[in-house]
Amino acid sequence: MTLFPTQLQTPFRREDRRPGLAHRFVLAIGVFATLCCGTAFPVVAASSSNPSVPPEALEDGWAVGTPADVGLDPSRLATMAKDVGAGEFDLVTSVLVAVDGQLVFERYWHSDRDTLHNTRSATKTLASMLIGGAITDGALAGVEVRLLSALGDRRPMRHLDPRKAEITIEDLLTMSSLLECDDWNRFSRGNEERMYLIEDWVQFLLDLPIKGFPAWVDKPADAPFGRAFSYCTAGVSILAAVLEQATGRSVPEYASERLFSPLGIEEVEWQFSPLGMAQLGGGTGLRSRDLLKLAQLYLDGGRWHGEQVLPNSWVEESTRAHAQIRERNTYGYLWWREEFTVADCSYPSVFMAGNGGNKVVVVPSLHMTLVLTARNYNQQGSARLTERLIEDYILASLTAVGGASKCATDGSAKTR
Repeated sequence: MTLFPTQLQTPFRREDRRPGLAHRFVLAIGVFATLCCGTAFPVVAASSSNPSVPPEALEDGWAVGTPADVGLDPSRLATMAKDVGAGEFDLVTSVLVAVDGQLVFERYWHSDRDTLHNTRSATKTLASMLIGGAITDGALAGVEVRLLSALGDRRPMRHLDPRKAEITIEDLLTMSSLLECDDWNRFSRGNEERMYLIEDWVQFLLDLPIKGFPAWVDKPADAPFGRAFSYCTAGVSILAAVLEQATGRSVPEYASERLFSPLGIEEVEWQFSPLGMAQLGGGTGLRSRDLLKLAQLYLDGGRWHGEQVLPNSWVEESTRAHAQIRERNTYGYLWWREEFTVADCSYPSVFMAGNGGNKVVVVPSLHMTLVLTARNYNQQGSARLTERLIEDYILASLTAVGGASKCATDGSAKTR
């Protein structure tokens, strides 16, 4: 199961253009520092190297337990920790597993519990959460609101076309606007790398031409869900301007009040455009335990410790399929949708995903949430590396203790 075509894993930043050599060098330095000099980030760091011992209980809202408490095989997870620590998955930096709201596995490599991980485009999904909050608060009328209306006095200055006035917030949330913007195509005028070269990211998107549909590409009317998917970071970035206009506050201020504070998330590292607009297109730095809270929030229908942070209706609407990516991939409101497979069973999931193999995953049928962070940026096959961790180790730890029957008895998971 491959999330991104290996040749089209568009980076969020321009560093690490030779990831194989760079990552081997970083790994070697990390091992050398650990053995010879000591380091703030040992190759393996955790509350305990024994998965039969629960993660450390902190005052951060997480209950803790052991894998065995929730039907996972500790030995399989111990093997995963050993293999990651040995470098078999390059620069994976953390793996966290929670089941039934209990954090049962927590490991760090080349990082620690306080590291603010740059999970690249995985944090695009924050834009979906905040748009849902703004709609709930009455600051936005809904996803059908026209983009130009939501931006106030901002207007296109180039490639004027009346169809631009019809673009909605929903078009941006589903990566399906008619603007010629495709990060997976280096020739696209809207490729994110071109946006980073200029000052005004809002105007960059508004001034893009309308895309064409050659004979070999489905037009929206002929595509599933009536939408033609095209991965566009610029379209997500402009949602920051929409939120600023709607709420009257900066995105970091609104996110803190509306989302992070209710979850007890205190440390956040934002990136900004040259004009000072917070980047919702990715790169927001968060701790692994806090990323896991975002997944748990959605698993629990928008609730955290009894507080309804986001409406269940928004959780359901934003995670259902709205666009088709490929035959087995669909897309919600900035949520990826796919099935993980193990022991002839399929586990439907929704997840946040970013360059390097970063994933924040919800597996509803197993009441499971996962965080996998990595720095395998721009590396071919990086998405598949973390998918292997999920399928071959985490989900396989269910089958090792007879948990495979869950996929046959739970209606939300299908047996192939």
